[in-house]
Amino acid sequence: MTPRTTAEPGGAASAGPADGPLPPAPSSVGKLPEPQSADRQRAADPAAGSDERPDLPSTLNARARTLCGAVRRRCVQLANIESPSGDAERLNLLAEELSAGYRATGAQVSRERGPAGDHLLLRWPGQHEDLPHLLVVGHHDTVWPAGTLADWPVTEHDGVLSGPGVLDMKGGLALLEGAFALLADLGLRPYHSVRVVVTADEEVGSPDGRRVVERQLPGAAAVLGLEPPHEDGRLKTARRGVSRVRLTVTGHEAHAGNHPEDGTSAVDELVDQLVAVRDQLGHQPGTELNTGRIRGGTRANVVAGQAEAELGLRFATPEAQRTTLESLAHLTALRPGALITTEVLSSRPAWPERANGHALLDHVGSLAAALGQQVAGAPAGGAGDTNLAGARGLPTLDGLGAVGAGPHARDERIALDQLAPRIALLAGLLAMPLPRLKPRAGGPEVVRRARP
Repeated sequence: MTPRTTAEPGGAASAGPADGPLPPAPSSVGKLPEPQSADRQRAADPAAGSDERPDLPSTLNARARTLCGAVRRRCVQLANIESPSGDAERLNLLAEELSAGYRATGAQVSRERGPAGDHLLLRWPGQHEDLPHLLVVGHHDTVWPAGTLADWPVTEHDGVLSGPGVLDMKGGLALLEGAFALLADLGLRPYHSVRVVVTADEEVGSPDGRRVVERQLPGAAAVLGLEPPHEDGRLKTARRGVSRVRLTVTGHEAHAGNHPEDGTSAVDELVDQLVAVRDQLGHQPGTELNTGRIRGGTRANVVAGQAEAELGLRFATPEAQRTTLESLAHLTALRPGALITTEVLSSRPAWPERANGHALLDHVGSLAAALGQQVAGAPAGGAGDTNLAGARGLPTLDGLGAVGAGPHARDERIALDQLAPRIALLAGLLAMPLPRLKPRAGGPEVVRRARP
């Protein structure tokens, strides 16, 4: 394996000033410092590797500050490997790079083939293998098309790192690698066994990645997401459900001037259907509609024979999602000779706020306080792979990725001064036992209490 770079001397928080574009990192494996062996670490610190470490918070903070420059460089390297959704070749190149980096921190790595790129399943053994596992979910696809780096390179300026995908979520992936490297450097294993799923199609609704995530949910003590937090730093305690739906209308073509009566306009039918759907959903609480794309017809002098629209729907509750999708599935044509079909392209269930989610947030908040941080939480408008866990009643918390702003926008950026605190928080979550977190009634089996 390619030797790893060392952390910056003196525990510097960054690699130093770097105004302007950052050059692509070389294609080599593992940009985080090589973890010290447990023997080497214990020689330097006899308390290393012990569960009974009263100084663990200060140790985590100090090590995180030492590592954050390497994590920043790792984020740059990952962001310079473009990985748009649907581009299997580029996504697999990034998957290979991620696999090598996580493997160097002690992960067992497997790849799950998907039609639009490989998903990653990572496993770390825990100190207590008999306890339920901790599941972490992330993704390595982005919304940015290949070639975006040509006119928007990864850039550092005034304590901010900007570039396509740095926040959503190359930064989160680099932070998690840094947290595991920190534990390995201390000669520690995670308290619980840890499983991480990195999907290749999250930005388009995880149509294939969903199955990979769902296979890891049974028996999970808790589920954490690497999406960025709210812009004010609050974690995400719930998410709306999201569905992408395609409406397709088939009509009958005819000459628009000579024999319009012989035709049935698919475009006119679609427009009327969209108006009716918008009016209906406008009176349904907890549902939002965005008509994202429309196309149809061939020429202005031809009655359109085909038309389609792609709808983006968001739901505050599972009931609103179920009712809306059922209604769209039974649309009937308004014109004789027209045929309308409905296809659900992807769907994530609504994840409402639950009491066990607040218990998990309280646990994270207590750990953050020990590290000198303040952590709060709030529901989020967007959806992600954590919806799959939260909707089932599993204790779930998202937003543990990089802190920043502008996801999916040309000002996407992360705050570099927040790297070290987040590395320490993630490492602490991995190293400490989880409290008893009860799933909702009727949900998955109640997890066993972690050892005191």
